Amino acid sequence: MPEREDGEPSEASDVPRPEPLRTFFRIDEVRREDGRVRYVGESYIPERTLLRKLVPQFRDAGYDVDVETVESGHVVVATPFDRGRDGIPWVNVAMFAATVLSTLLVGAVGWYYVPIGEITANPLTALRAWPFTAAVLGVLMTHELGHYAAGRYHGVDVSLPYVIPFLPPLGTLGAVIRMRGRMPSRKVLFDIGAAGPIAGLVATVVVTAIGLSLDPIRVPAELANASGTVIRFNNPPLLDIIAALVGQPTGYEDPTLTAHPVVIGGWVGMFFTLLNLLPVGQLDGGHIVRAMVGPRQETIAALVPGALFSVAAYLYFWRGLGLDESVGLWAFWGVFALVIAFNGPANPADEERLGWPRVAVGLATFGLGALCFLLVPIQVVTT
Repeated sequence: MPEREDGEPSEASDVPRPEPLRTFFRIDEVRREDGRVRYVGESYIPERTLLRKLVPQFRDAGYDVDVETVESGHVVVATPFDRGRDGIPWVNVAMFAATVLSTLLVGAVGWYYVPIGEITANPLTALRAWPFTAAVLGVLMTHELGHYAAGRYHGVDVSLPYVIPFLPPLGTLGAVIRMRGRMPSRKVLFDIGAAGPIAGLVATVVVTAIGLSLDPIRVPAELANASGTVIRFNNPPLLDIIAALVGQPTGYEDPTLTAHPVVIGGWVGMFFTLLNLLPVGQLDGGHIVRAMVGPRQETIAALVPGALFSVAAYLYFWRGLGLDESVGLWAFWGVFALVIAFNGPANPADEERLGWPRVAVGLATFGLGALCFLLVPIQVVTT
């Protein structure tokens, strides 16, 4: 192959060649394949050490990087960041708008007791539920924006949040962000993983305290005195602790009174925080534990589905609860945890261990998450 005066192959001369690559890697060939840049040659140092030296340099140039072992030596693979289209992120905006509508409708009918006929006649009456929508989306978006801010701080390619609209009883299935490329280090993985639950828990505490301080909602007499089945959201310990601190009740003896729907926003924050802290796969808990204990995280993750199935079995066989009384909930999350545990956790390029300050923050985050757990979060009761 023709060479330039510096002795490097002339093919793909416009690709990045950071100093660590030139120093610690013999480049025999450079080629582009499917948008990626492949440097074929031989590493002078162990693969993990080479990767640790290359990641920061390539990230500054706008590439994720990995090292592959081949029969003839090694290949450094540089993948450009997919930063998406410039301008307005229409998918994020559309999903957010749809979730605003779904939570307004669900909140108006289910939590503010606005008759459906009244909403049909005048859709603007659904705006009565704006505090419910603001509370639910507030805690979810704060959680995801915590991830987003940490990702941007560390230079990781992360998307804006995608909020998922749904049906009753909450009007949403939560929110997610996408992280593209390999994590540079366990420290970065920890910071991004923990930022969401910490930010979300702060928002949850604030929203719950505000909701408890608001006047209760009056249930129409015909509904309060009617017989039938209703969905009851039981209080996690954290909600009771906040209620005790602000000196407000979470329930009322008068059947025509119920806690303000903003409290449900706090309940949503606690519930989704708990689920996200499951230490499996690409969930927040999986990221945090992977950063704290390294590859041993997969052993911990393997135990989670069995634990969730055990909770479901206990509620069904010993407590006599039905599938619609949290049994199905834990069984579903057992299956979900099994799937994402099978797909595996994130694997950071730099496996340097965390310092004790981050480990302490991680333990405290799981401790607060434990306060969001209860065996029967949702229950169907007959009145």
